[in-house]
Amino acid sequence: MGKTIAEKILSHHADKDLRAGDIAICKVDACFGQDGTSSLIIENFEKLGKKGVFDNTKFCMFIDHSAPSPNIGVSTIHKMMRTFAKKESVKLFDIGQGICHQLMVEKGNITCGDLVLGADSHTCTYGALNIFSTGMGSTDLAIAAASGKNWFKVPETIKILVSGKLPLGVYAKDVILSIIKDITSKGANYMALEFYGNAIKHMSLASRFTMANMCVEMGAKCGLFEADRKVLDWVKSHAKRKPQPVKADENATYAAVKEYDVSSLTPQVSMPHEVDNVASIEAVVGTPIDEAFIGTCTNGRLEDLEIAAKILKNKNLAGHVKLVIGPASRDIFLSAAKKGYIDIFVDSGAVVVAPGCGPCVGTHNGVPADGENVISTANRNFKGRMGNPGAHIFLASPATVAASAIEGKICDPRIFSKRLK
Repeated sequence: MGKTIAEKILSHHADKDLRAGDIAICKVDACFGQDGTSSLIIENFEKLGKKGVFDNTKFCMFIDHSAPSPNIGVSTIHKMMRTFAKKESVKLFDIGQGICHQLMVEKGNITCGDLVLGADSHTCTYGALNIFSTGMGSTDLAIAAASGKNWFKVPETIKILVSGKLPLGVYAKDVILSIIKDITSKGANYMALEFYGNAIKHMSLASRFTMANMCVEMGAKCGLFEADRKVLDWVKSHAKRKPQPVKADENATYAAVKEYDVSSLTPQVSMPHEVDNVASIEAVVGTPIDEAFIGTCTNGRLEDLEIAAKILKNKNLAGHVKLVIGPASRDIFLSAAKKGYIDIFVDSGAVVVAPGCGPCVGTHNGVPADGENVISTANRNFKGRMGNPGAHIFLASPATVAASAIEGKICDPRIFSKRLK
């Protein structure tokens, strides 16, 4: 009987044959915390009484969720992280460097076939690089940082086949939202997802990161892609270690096989207050908006900013709309500046914030007022996600968000079809 990608990666890291449902201790290739979770990691690590992390090149921390600090309490946590990083000689990515999930793939410490843990639920993003990556709690991360290991229950896998060619104005975000609608927010609890199909093959790495990032919104442990030529080219130019690509066996056993044809897919919008509350753009066109946000670990990459810039060029925001742009990393910010995208955003009336999570988590930038509607490229829209349970968050692609910011209401980006080519 063959194995899935998840079964193979976990078997390799446990040094034993594993199948779905088995429990094993596995060695990890990398682990990290961010400023919303690292204080608990540090506290629990120190309780263990261990002298030094298991490998100071395989554990790191990021200040990205509340960066720069919005208050004294957060500043205290940031200081704790800086002190711990210096004491343990581990890498700290400080304010303005970007979001953990972008920096992990940019900076090259992970590669195909790895097992990666993060004290952040969207660690599943790196599955786009053929990596078993998953989020864990801070206590589990402290254990991993101390020992280089953790325990796993091998997940069952759902195989997802995505065929067809994406229509103009439809993007990876629309694809993953449509899949979440079908599978639902709990339909893949503690499972792995494997993505295949012609539509996936034609997606850029940035688009695949978007897809993998939102697998946890179905309850999945991870979302995995094969290491095709695009993946191998990426790791060749970024990773510091040789990739170990992992491919599922043809006779692997799957819990389910789901098939989707995106040839006639329209732009999708996730409506308040559940990510799987998804509708086609036609059902929500005209809904007034007060704020728009383009960024996050889901859609803050250069490709996303380019799409938004094409729509916003020589256009002004609707008079009452606040548009916030948050590049996912410093490198992306600099590249966007060189390409003129930042000028376009500012000229349109948008505000560009420091690379990081920005308004997504609701700790400082862009907190909406009671009753305000926000359209965002983020990955979650539950009550309070952006800092105010009295606001309403809609999720969509960068194209839909940019078009809506111009119109002052949720807008079908295909009306700007000449700008989307």
